[in-house]
Amino acid sequence: MTVIQHDDDVPLARFENWLAADSDIKLRVVYGRTTPIPTEAGDALIVLGGEANTYATEEFPHLAATRTLMRTSMEEDLPVLGICLGAQLLAVETGGRVTVGHPDGREVGPVDVTWEEDAAADPILGPLATASTRVAELHSDAITELGPDATALGRSERYLQAFRVGSALGVQFHPEVAPEQVGAWTATYEDVDSDAVVRDLRAADGEIAPASQALAAAFVAEVRASAARRNSR
Repeated sequence: MTVIQHDDDVPLARFENWLAADSDIKLRVVYGRTTPIPTEAGDALIVLGGEANTYATEEFPHLAATRTLMRTSMEEDLPVLGICLGAQLLAVETGGRVTVGHPDGREVGPVDVTWEEDAAADPILGPLATASTRVAELHSDAITELGPDATALGRSERYLQAFRVGSALGVQFHPEVAPEQVGAWTATYEDVDSDAVVRDLRAADGEIAPASQALAAAFVAEVRASAARRNSR
C-alpha cells in the first residue's frame, strides 16, 4: 500500500498502527515534496492532507503526479483513500471543484458528520453510517462541487465531508490525527485558540478515535477484498 505524505508534520499518525493491526499490510510512505511519485500504488493508495491547496501545482509539482496516480489506481480498481487535501485532489481529478479559502470559514476541532443514505452501503463508511459521527477537522479550503460520477456520502453543517467515486473514497476530515497533532497545526494561527481546540478534541476523542479506527479497519478489509478479487481473475 502506498501512502503519499505531502508535509513532514502531516503523517499517518495513529492511522499507521491501526492499518497494521492484525494484518500483513505493508506501507510504503512516499514524501511527495522530495521523492518522485510512483506510477503504481501496489494494492492500495492513501493520499494524506497538507498545507498546499489542490490547484498549487506550480509551487508543488508533485500534486499533479499525485492526481495522476490516483486516477491510475482507480482505473485499476484499487482502493484509494483521500484525506483532507487528498480528498480535494480526488474531487478535482474527477471533475469537481474546490474553493480555496472558503468564505464560510475554517472548520477546526470536533465536528459532527451526518451521513447520506448511500453511505450505509459504502464498504468503508458503512459501519459508521448508522448515525451522525464526530470527527476531527482542520481545513479552510472546501469541496464545493463533485464530478458527474461521484456520490456525496456525508456532510457537516457547512461542508461536504465524504464522497465516493468508483474505487476511491474522499474524506474532508482527519481520521488519522490525535488531538495534540491538530493543536500543533494551529499553534501559529492568530485566530485559533489551539489550547481550546486540543481540549475539545480530547473531550470528544472517546467518540472520534473508535470511529476513526473503524474506518481504518474497514479500509484494510476493502484492500484485502480487492486483492482477492484481482487474484481470482
